[in-house]
Amino acid sequence: MSIDPVPTGRAPGRDAPTLDEVARAAGVSRATASRVVNGESRVSAAARSAVERAVVSLGYRPNRAARALVTGRTGSIALIVPEPDERVLSDPFFAGTLNGLSSALVGTDVQLVLLLVRPGEATWRAIDYVRGGHVDGAVVASHRRRDVVDDHLVDAGLPLVFIGRPAEDLGGVQYVDVDNVEGGRIAAAHLLRRGRRRVGTLAGPADMSAGADRLLGWRRALRSGGHVDDAVEHADFTPAGGAAAAERLLAAHPDLDAIFIASDLMASGALGFLASRGIAVPGRIAVVGYDDLGVAASTSPALTTVSSPVVEMARTAGRLLLEQMAGGTLHGDPVIFTPTLVERDSS
Repeated sequence: MSIDPVPTGRAPGRDAPTLDEVARAAGVSRATASRVVNGESRVSAAARSAVERAVVSLGYRPNRAARALVTGRTGSIALIVPEPDERVLSDPFFAGTLNGLSSALVGTDVQLVLLLVRPGEATWRAIDYVRGGHVDGAVVASHRRRDVVDDHLVDAGLPLVFIGRPAEDLGGVQYVDVDNVEGGRIAAAHLLRRGRRRVGTLAGPADMSAGADRLLGWRRALRSGGHVDDAVEHADFTPAGGAAAAERLLAAHPDLDAIFIASDLMASGALGFLASRGIAVPGRIAVVGYDDLGVAASTSPALTTVSSPVVEMARTAGRLLLEQMAGGTLHGDPVIFTPTLVERDSS
């Protein structure tokens, strides 16, 4: 349906229209125009129609600061990442998270604020920013056990969703995750089906749920097949960490014929180390990674990996947060995605 223009009385080239001008053009009081713009229901159908026509005709855009004073809403949400800047800029997990969360906001007026929470004073600045009413809700990604941010966010009573299972019980806070235990299991089971008998792992950080859960799945697969599960090294989800952990793992267990690596970035570093030592992949050692966010297809050889649907997870987290902000409960069942194995050349 088209909306007929209303007389504005504005000269061309003027500054942005004001709410007073919208009210005059619609023939209503400023208070009535404000109620319509802010989505309140206590307005007659005729007045609402007149104000909406005036808004379209004038090209009126609400002032966010003024609107926040009236509604108590900022029109912003935070993506909180308790990681150093260099990790966020280099890890495709965070690019996928931003992509998915941004897509959840399409068609809304909600803006996304990125808060990188580094240890020390920056942590408290971020906490104060969120608790100070600057955002209407928050999504938290890449959190760790004993992370001080988590408890303060929960205590603030804001709409809150985690991407990844919180490392500690936060009293029913909603989260979105992939079944990382199953992901670790299917990676190790794949290597065993390929005839590998001595399978090690480069696990993620022990204080992160993703690292702990993928390690648990690997152990379950090995134990169910009667294999020992002593060949474990931890690393930090970076290529350098993967290379260093692979060197330690093979020094301690030179008989390995396969390695499950808990992230593709770590796997890329490990593959570089194996190549530097003349160790053929998959001939001498088969390798399976985890994530499938672009890195796996560009390694040499191309990496068999477990797919983690990060973009869809972040999109779902954004949708859940918007539902909370619209009046839904702050607690709810987790949403768990199912991982899949993507076979390439490394195994």
